[in-house]
Amino acid sequence: MEGDKILTTNRNRYTVFSLWDTYRNYHQLMTLVYPERQMDMIHTMMGMYKEHGWFPKWELYGRETLTMEGDPSIPVLVDSWMKGLQDFDIDEAYKGMYKSATTPGKDNLMRPDNDDYMSKGYVPMESQYDNSVSHALEYYVADYALSTLAEALGKKEDAKLFRKRSMGYKNYYSKDFGTLRPITKEGKFYEPFDPKEGANFAPSPGFHEGNAWNYTFFVPHDIDGLVKLMGGDKKFVDKLQSVFDEGNYDPANEPDIAYPYLFSRFKGEEWRTQKLVKELLAKYFTTKPDGIPGNDDTGTMSAWAIFSMMGFYPDCPGVPEYTLTTPTFDKVTIQLDPKYWGKKELVIKKEGQGDYIKEVRLGNKKTNKYLISHDDLIKAGEITFIVTENPNKK
Repeated sequence: MEGDKILTTNRNRYTVFSLWDTYRNYHQLMTLVYPERQMDMIHTMMGMYKEHGWFPKWELYGRETLTMEGDPSIPVLVDSWMKGLQDFDIDEAYKGMYKSATTPGKDNLMRPDNDDYMSKGYVPMESQYDNSVSHALEYYVADYALSTLAEALGKKEDAKLFRKRSMGYKNYYSKDFGTLRPITKEGKFYEPFDPKEGANFAPSPGFHEGNAWNYTFFVPHDIDGLVKLMGGDKKFVDKLQSVFDEGNYDPANEPDIAYPYLFSRFKGEEWRTQKLVKELLAKYFTTKPDGIPGNDDTGTMSAWAIFSMMGFYPDCPGVPEYTLTTPTFDKVTIQLDPKYWGKKELVIKKEGQGDYIKEVRLGNKKTNKYLISHDDLIKAGEITFIVTENPNKK
């Protein structure tokens, strides 16, 4: 990595780490279905850190492109380890993650604006189109993932520090617009502000490849906190629904692709997830030419479709949980690797007629939860969705 030597390794070595895309769902799919490949990718990332001094951000053929934002190796490493893929030196990995999370900006390849981020809790705008809000939102997700790992490793003070930092998104919330909004160097909200500016990949003040609506709900680690900022469950749900109703959802880019699953955090609103996911799959993932909504982004769009068709989705990167929705198929069998999961298969069944979930069974036990842990899913070995034609509306 970033060198002129050729080294050998006893594992497969990977390249093209498009991590701003793939940390959201692709690596979670590899972890579940092809854990040996995911372990090779983890060891590749460890090798890159050893050789270069940094985990990759967006690596291409042994070179760091520094494309896109954030610190996306962290959620990938944390998610894999928390799910049980632990055949790597987690203490050494933690050193590398801690380095990028805490090194001052001028010396930080991953977080060049880390000085402001660490001292103020947000990244202020340096210029009109500097993507400052996008930078910070990605750091929040990475820091929350790092806090969960620190907690698991017994590093309680680190866990507190990184969890506190991950809540800095609240600085960006503008009551006037009900969205996140850039902050100037003077500490004031940017104006004139239009939350729709930047749609369809046009330039947007503070946001990269999207606008405020594409990013405002991108706080997967603290939906409860965002709900409070927005004035409660109903206002949150209504505002989220308006993103879809008013054409502000972008299916072709990553920041908002988990939006449909957020409804399932609210009792009696899960039907919205089930309805939207089916509609989005039918509209944007087809067998026609140009049958995906834009670039596949190294498998990210395909992974969204695969998870969504199977009936569960990892909507908070770095947290070993899935949000449920109605499966597309009557039966899906995933061949598991017994070396990692202790069993040979995970079976997903759909029984009944209709698009809406009436009941979910994990193994033989009924569950009333729409958010389930990776461990519970694997241990059950079978998940059954009883469906109906009538949505369970509030």
